[in-house]
Amino acid sequence: MSLSNTYETHVLNYVFTTTSVSRPTAWYLALFTSDPTDAGSGTEVSGNGYARQTAAWTVSGNLATNSGAIEYPACTGNAWGTVTHVGVFTAASSGDLIVHSALTTSKAVAVGDVLRVNAGEIDITLD
Repeated sequence: MSLSNTYETHVLNYVFTTTSVSRPTAWYLALFTSDPTDAGSGTEVSGNGYARQTAAWTVSGNLATNSGAIEYPACTGNAWGTVTHVGVFTAASSGDLIVHSALTTSKAVAVGDVLRVNAGEIDITLD
């Protein structure tokens, strides 16, 4: 996972200045059909039953892992396309992109499909 430009700046301000940094109070996993990049400019899935889902995390050392399953509602109307990337946001809509990554394996989501991310399948590390 890569930090977004916004959160790279937050981390640097937190560590190297006395500038106050607002931290998120909720986290939402978003699905993308193209790379959101550090600027958050990718194509997020929209419509057809899609909504960002809340995510909870556990942290140990330099690793954050999703602590529970994250399940999306069934795709309705039209397919969502092929999901290639995920991003963690600070809000259910809009908000700031915190981190993003390509999926190990892309997933085509057709009408009726339910996309589920099991607990422990998302790892965020700082090296």
